[in-house]
Amino acid sequence: MRNLYLQWTLVLLVIALVVAGMAFPLRALADSAEPVMSKGFEIAARSDRSDRGFGDSTVELQMILRNRAGQVSTRELEIATFELPDESVGDKSLVLFRTPRDIEGTALLSHAQILEPDNQWLYLPALKRVKRISSANKSGPFVGSEFAFEDFTSLELNKFDYEYLGEEQWNGMTVDVVERTPRYENSGYTRQVSRIDQDIFQVREVQFYDRRDSLLKTLTMEDYREYSDGIWRAHTLKMVNHQTGKETDLVYGDYAFDTGLGEDDFVKGRLARLR
Repeated sequence: MRNLYLQWTLVLLVIALVVAGMAFPLRALADSAEPVMSKGFEIAARSDRSDRGFGDSTVELQMILRNRAGQVSTRELEIATFELPDESVGDKSLVLFRTPRDIEGTALLSHAQILEPDNQWLYLPALKRVKRISSANKSGPFVGSEFAFEDFTSLELNKFDYEYLGEEQWNGMTVDVVERTPRYENSGYTRQVSRIDQDIFQVREVQFYDRRDSLLKTLTMEDYREYSDGIWRAHTLKMVNHQTGKETDLVYGDYAFDTGLGEDDFVKGRLARLR
């Protein structure tokens, strides 16, 4: 009886070891997969949060448009931004064109949302009316540029799911490559591949893929400058449309922070009174 008991004990022990051996790779795979997925969010969050706390900002800039034939046109505009401290709520921004004369006074007001469509209104001075931008039109070009309406609000951290793709060398620097997938269904993009440097944690490049998952545009962010409290801003943004051959550059002047702007400066009723 004692020998039989020992035999059964050995059998059960062997079975337990086999089961444990089979389960271990599955546990190891699950454990290794989770950090990869979370690492993408952590890198994106580190980049996004490194610039938070600026309160509000204003900046003047030039928009330079180039068509496939190389013809150039230039516009002057200014952008004001009001930061909301809660990451679950998007920031507010106001774009106002100063030149040329045919679009002078055109303004875009954006209230970024997270999973819901952004609230955006376009003021057209020639018609003297405010037009709400529908969710179906946010992937369209903004005043003929290669920037879409949603590009002005698409940097909110929680608008995306993230996946870490790895590390690589890019333009002489080490970057983390993170793929972000829009969580809001009306995005004009299926996914975006971003490259974030490991030095100052800023986005250096974003590749945008259209709804057919073909490469549509590439945004390169250059000439980063540091302001007080570790606030970094790129002063040259280059958007290249690979499908049309067109390009749009945004060349920024110096930023001003904590200018006293409040939420009342970012309401639809102000658009027709802007000067």
